[in-house]
Amino acid sequence: MRIARLHVPTLREDPKEAEVASHRFLVRAGYIRKVAAGIYSFLPLGVRTLEKVKNIIREELVRAGAQEVFLPAVQPAELWEKSGRWKKYGPELLRMKDRKGADFCLAPTAEEVIVDLVSRDVKSYRHLPLNLFQIQTKFRDEIRPRAGLMRGREFIMKDGYSFDVDAAGAEANYRAMYDAYTRIFSRMGLDFRAVEADTGAIGGSMSHEFQVLADSGEDAIVSCGACNYAANVEQARVPALARSAVPEGAPVARKVATPNKKTIEEVASFLGVTPAECVKAVAYLADERVVVAFVRGDHEVNEIALKKACDATALFLAEGPEVAKALGQPPGFLSPVGLPQSVRAFIDHDVLSVQGPLVCGGGEEDVHLVGVRASRDLAPHITATALRLAQVGDPCPREGCDGRLRTFRGIEVGHVFFLGTRYSEPMKATYLDAAGDELPMVMGCYGIGVTRVMSAAIEQNHDEGGIRWPFAIAPFHVGLMQLSDDPKITSLAADLERRFEAAGVEMIVDDRDERPGVKFKDADLIGYPLQVTLGKKFLDTGLVELKHRRSGEREALPVEALFARVVGLVREGLGAGPA
Repeated sequence: MRIARLHVPTLREDPKEAEVASHRFLVRAGYIRKVAAGIYSFLPLGVRTLEKVKNIIREELVRAGAQEVFLPAVQPAELWEKSGRWKKYGPELLRMKDRKGADFCLAPTAEEVIVDLVSRDVKSYRHLPLNLFQIQTKFRDEIRPRAGLMRGREFIMKDGYSFDVDAAGAEANYRAMYDAYTRIFSRMGLDFRAVEADTGAIGGSMSHEFQVLADSGEDAIVSCGACNYAANVEQARVPALARSAVPEGAPVARKVATPNKKTIEEVASFLGVTPAECVKAVAYLADERVVVAFVRGDHEVNEIALKKACDATALFLAEGPEVAKALGQPPGFLSPVGLPQSVRAFIDHDVLSVQGPLVCGGGEEDVHLVGVRASRDLAPHITATALRLAQVGDPCPREGCDGRLRTFRGIEVGHVFFLGTRYSEPMKATYLDAAGDELPMVMGCYGIGVTRVMSAAIEQNHDEGGIRWPFAIAPFHVGLMQLSDDPKITSLAADLERRFEAAGVEMIVDDRDERPGVKFKDADLIGYPLQVTLGKKFLDTGLVELKHRRSGEREALPVEALFARVVGLVREGLGAGPA
């Protein structure tokens, strides 16, 4: 392949709206171009990498027993009404009407369509298990699309679904897909973790996210240093501590003036205590009803846990006027003591375990309570539950493990769900068993963000000069910089191109009429794992320069040694991730 015949419009300036490295480099290196907010066109380099990602996914899923289908992107509302998600899904669902006035949506996912398809065709246990997947464009109308392909509105997704006769079969399919995902991301050369996660809007009971580790990741994850436990920080289990006992003669709580002190840090400093000796109150709207969560001052509320405790569909932070009206207390001074009985309140176990006195809001402007004893003053009035986010140093929740948790940032690229009968029951996806009884199919759901994988790989593999692709998903394995039009150079470039192609090595020759500096900068920006330079040095010495993009290491080799070296590095890279 010759770059002069390929559409690769590289840019020297970063796009103004770019927030992360992958967005900057995908635009500057000529992989994508913005059409509208969160919507992108893919150029030839982008398509080459996309196809490699898709092919790895296809190969591993077929190896695991899945079959590929292709489902419509435009879906009728009636299917979503059967599943109960037409109104529940929210504004991210792009709704539309056809010329007859019928309601449709642009698919953000495909549970409804796949269940309808299978329920029409599968009637007997003899036709199960069944595992189907597709790679298709999806649309979610994000309120603030950002970070290029990381949080776009239109994206390419692999979504797959398994159908079984019972939970044991569904769990076996779940494990097969979990293992397939592990092979997929390993083959792509990515450093990732499979972590326990919340099921979110999809529903279900068991869930794992596959997170590519990167400092720019949106998700916080924790893992144990002593075992293989890992979880999204919102899903991580925090072991409950024993409740503290109140010593005899402990003085009753009393009010003190704390003028203009609202934050935990301000109150703790003013009263000469630590944040861990304070109680933090956070008010939320749970399905439009105000609820209050109380955690230790040095902890954060786990909103997923609170949402489950409330059995709420939607959960948002409550605004000041809403809080004052519902609780009769001013925001910033909310007290767990004296809440109206109509208000649902929850307190984290760690607050109840504190041995000494606590500080909490006084329920009045510029007033706090000191000398609060959680077991005496709070426990009788408030529901206790696991309510805080896990953090560094917490004990591992896995039984028998004495390790401690560490934290990472991650980018979610894949998600597997055990759905059970969440969709098959309401949508009547049933089968007849051997006795002739009608039973609902047991399902699993498995997604991979195909376009997001591109961004995640770059966030994990870049430097100030550009992308450092793993071999398996690089648009080309080798970029050859032809720095002279001398006949010997031209002939050797053509010969290497033919030989590498025959050996399964994808090489692009930069034969443009450009300065060497431009070619080198573009090669680093585009991210070929290996760069070969053919120029004056070869004419003078017979040696060809080989540069390793990841390490920056350079080698000067005779032609035959270069050929053997490159072929070996590419084969090693394709089998074992980054070189």
